[in-house]
Amino acid sequence: MRRTAVRTVAEAGTRAPDPAPAGAAAPAQAPAPLRTEFSFELPRGYVDESGAVHRSGTMRLSTARDELVPLRDVRVQENPAYLSVVLLGRVVTRLGTLPSVHDGIVENMFASDLAFLQDFYRQINTEGHTRATVSCPHCAEPFEVDLSGSRLGE
Repeated sequence: MRRTAVRTVAEAGTRAPDPAPAGAAAPAQAPAPLRTEFSFELPRGYVDESGAVHRSGTMRLSTARDELVPLRDVRVQENPAYLSVVLLGRVVTRLGTLPSVHDGIVENMFASDLAFLQDFYRQINTEGHTRATVSCPHCAEPFEVDLSGSRLGE
């Protein structure tokens, strides 16, 4: 009598998996873990009340809630341009040595830093990454560059 391929849960955990048939493709590699936080460095930096400059920080991926909650904010309803300030206050998780980051911090940033964070937000939430493949103009060899605002030469 032939044994059937049906196994109980206990058997499945104790037996080695059946080998793949000859000529079958190798199993796919496990996908890389989802990266949810991205580091950045502000072009100018946020200056706190004591005069300390905070440039390096971290931004997390946005959730649907992050994009919906600010729409109920009275400041956003009165001035739609304020949406990005409230949104960035929710997704920037670290800035220098500040104990917390909120919309009050974001609204006191230099305009160039705010524009940088808006662009960075779009990069990580729309395209899913901050790297792009480009080609060398001299030899046409493809390579990747990081668009996250790193300084030249790093």
